[in-house]
Amino acid sequence: MFNRSHFTRRQWLVLPGVALATASGALQAAATTAPTAGQAAPDFVLKSLEGQNLRLREQRGRVVLLNFWATWCGPCREEMPQLSRLQDKYRSAGLLLLGVNVDDDTRNAATVAGKLGLKFPVLLDTDKQVSKLYDISAMPSTVLIDRDGRVRYLHKGYREGTAQTYEQQIRELLKD
Repeated sequence: MFNRSHFTRRQWLVLPGVALATASGALQAAATTAPTAGQAAPDFVLKSLEGQNLRLREQRGRVVLLNFWATWCGPCREEMPQLSRLQDKYRSAGLLLLGVNVDDDTRNAATVAGKLGLKFPVLLDTDKQVSKLYDISAMPSTVLIDRDGRVRYLHKGYREGTAQTYEQQIRELLKD
């Protein structure tokens, strides 16, 4: 604990402000911890490649697959066509796939999305605020969100067979 004799009167009066600043920093850090299964998915608004804003909260009633990706990520580009097929297969049942691109230059995202023929919304997280909100530490990262807006599954990275796991989990969530 602080020993008051080590501080001048002026320094002592400043200490509560320091404690408050430290506490608010801790609260901010706590707010950026990764959501866990069962928690509400953190809401956000991002602009799509087409220029429209999309708000996650407005997607309630649908199963949402959030996929964080970057153009420089080989596994991301490998996974995209499989995600696109899942979107095509389950769109009418209530699946919405959202690709959250983290590139600094949106032209790169547009170029790769065009080359891969992506038919799902690509959202632009150039300032990495949504990636921080979800505590994304690996590319690609995928978050499956149920119809009530709760995080149900979190996946970091990609390896062969992941799309089958996603499909099984999507089918389960669509039944709920």
